[in-house]
Amino acid sequence: MAEALATLTGSGCATITPVPPHFTGNFPDALALYQVLIMEDFPLRDGNDKHVTVNIAKEGMQMDIVSACLCGINCKYNGKNNLNKDLKERVMRGELLPVCPEVLGGLSIPRMPCEIRNGRVYAKDGRDVTEKFTDGARKTLAIAKAAGAKKAILKQRSPSCGCGKIYDGSFTGKIIEGDGITATLLKQNGIEILTEEDL
Repeated sequence: MAEALATLTGSGCATITPVPPHFTGNFPDALALYQVLIMEDFPLRDGNDKHVTVNIAKEGMQMDIVSACLCGINCKYNGKNNLNKDLKERVMRGELLPVCPEVLGGLSIPRMPCEIRNGRVYAKDGRDVTEKFTDGARKTLAIAKAAGAKKAILKQRSPSCGCGKIYDGSFTGKIIEGDGITATLLKQNGIEILTEEDL
């Protein structure tokens, strides 16, 4: 596991920083790891403007993953979040590792709403963004494996994270049966999927 973490971050240690503007709350090591994995080369410093080095390759580390928006991180398409206070508390206790597949895939915050249609992901302006979503799904799976995750708690109806329910691609609010791109890949790799509606 330490090897996997080192591969993802480039070394067994990483320099980490204050929370970037689109994060909320004061999370512990779980957020630090998330920042390192997602915010490449983000200038991280402590309150005294000194670099802080944290060893993220902890022996025997095991954390399940959770959609970052569910624990108060402002990474939704509209720049907001879907805060679930219980999940945020679990992140603060170091039990869950927040991930945002869409940010991992290179999409911005905020960004155009996206939905799945005929197996592809389209932005509301008509752009095919499937590759961004599949890239984010692959990176999320790598993080889950590095963290030893057995379960993922994901945001229902999301084109990345939805499990059993997604929007139909018409951008009219119609919901159909189906899974998001990341949820599908995690399932295929033996990770149990829950949503906030299962809690």
